Amino acid sequence: MSASHVVPVPHSFGERLIGAARLDIDTYEEVEADVRATKQAALVVCLAAAAVAIGESRTGLIAVASGVFAELLGWLLWSGITYLIGAKALHGTATWGELQRTIGFAQGPGILSLLRIVPFLDAPVLHVVRLWKLIAVIVAIRQALDVGTGRAIVTAALGFVAYVALAAGLMIVFGGSIAV
Repeated sequence: MSASHVVPVPHSFGERLIGAARLDIDTYEEVEADVRATKQAALVVCLAAAAVAIGESRTGLIAVASGVFAELLGWLLWSGITYLIGAKALHGTATWGELQRTIGFAQGPGILSLLRIVPFLDAPVLHVVRLWKLIAVIVAIRQALDVGTGRAIVTAALGFVAYVALAAGLMIVFGGSIAV
């Protein structure tokens, strides 16, 4: 068997989490292609959401649980909207599942939000994590849709506007909050 026919061994969950946080293109390509990684992506979203809830609220288990639920719902909505815009309207090549996996892993830097529990770290960590996640999402979208960075940025921007509008509509109808 030649080297070109060797199937690479998938990286562990931890290696994928670190690779995605490092904005490693190969990690995003691996996650995109591995249909079994959807559960891992959901776990990343849950871990990041729990870290955000703990770092922000300091109010207990109910806040953490509701934060995790809101983030999971937000992840599914964001992935679906990004799929419709990027794959259907802007002619990228991805499935909803591929976008779910890559966008899910792009939430990994949110785990650092746990550090916000330390008062003097609150604002710096908030800003660093938001910027890091934004860049990671753009890389995730670019890799999943197989488009250039410019189209990935346009997809992310249009998707964000549509997501915020949908979240606002859901808040009006159902009350409460949707993670942004």
